Amino acid sequence: MKSVKPGRGPSGMNFIGSVIAIVFGIFWTIMAARMGAPAFFPIFGVIFIIMGIVQAAYNYRNATGKNRYSSFDITDEGEEPDPLEQRFGGTECRDDTAQKSSFTAASFCPYCGKGVDGDFEYCPKCGKRLPR
Repeated sequence: MKSVKPGRGPSGMNFIGSVIAIVFGIFWTIMAARMGAPAFFPIFGVIFIIMGIVQAAYNYRNATGKNRYSSFDITDEGEEPDPLEQRFGGTECRDDTAQKSSFTAASFCPYCGKGVDGDFEYCPKCGKRLPR
């Protein structure tokens, strides 16, 4: 089964962006407090810092983790298992014979994800030959 995962490069860049957002939030909070701005402005800075920390942790895990949640890389189950399927146990549904008959390997293009009919030999979107 194919899994769609975020690439390590975009996750690494998002981690760096999150660190920059944390630094900006710290700067914002300090400057707003020193200027005597209304309480909303320093609180906004603190919320900005908290959101930056959460995003930095998530993106660092995706950039360095073996099993990662994502939306960019398409991997085979032999390369990396799907962490969502492991967490929620999606394998029970696939053992049902009624579901197997309604879903064939050629229902979706494994390269671009476009839905295709079972009698298609090539994907109408990307033009690659579909596996049989």
